[in-house]
Amino acid sequence: MTTTPDLLGGCQCRAVRYRVTGAPIAAALCHCSMCRRANAAPSVAWAMYQQLQVDFLSLHPTVYESSPGCRRGFCPRCGTQIMFAADYLPGLVDLTIGSFDDPDALAPAFQYWHAERLQWVETVEQLPSYAEFPPSEVLWPG
Repeated sequence: MTTTPDLLGGCQCRAVRYRVTGAPIAAALCHCSMCRRANAAPSVAWAMYQQLQVDFLSLHPTVYESSPGCRRGFCPRCGTQIMFAADYLPGLVDLTIGSFDDPDALAPAFQYWHAERLQWVETVEQLPSYAEFPPSEVLWPG
C-alpha cells in the first residue's frame, strides 16, 4: 500500500500556510469567468480535497462570498487566492494548485467550463517561448 505524502502550500507572503493530507479528489483547470476574475488569470488550476484533509497552519484565508453559496479565500495581507468552497460541494474545498509549494505534484486531469475559455488559450502553445524574461529586442523590436 502506497501513501500520498502531505503537501504544503500558502500565499506569496507566507502569512497563510496550509498542509493537505492524502490525495486530492480531483485536480482540474477551470475556465469560468468567476475564477478568471477572482484570480486575474486566463484560467485557474484547482485541487479538490475533503475539508478534513486541509489544515491551515497559521493565518486563515479571509473569505469573500463571490456569488450566492460560493466562497473564495485569500490572504488578507498579500491577496493571494488560496481556496474555493461552495454549498453545492458540501464538505469539499478547492485549493489553487499555484499556491502549493510544489505545484508540479498536482497535474490537472481535466478542464471544465471549457465553453467559457478565452479563445486565445487554445493557441498559447504556438507562441514563442523563453526560459526567462524575453530579451529586449523581443519587447522593443527595431
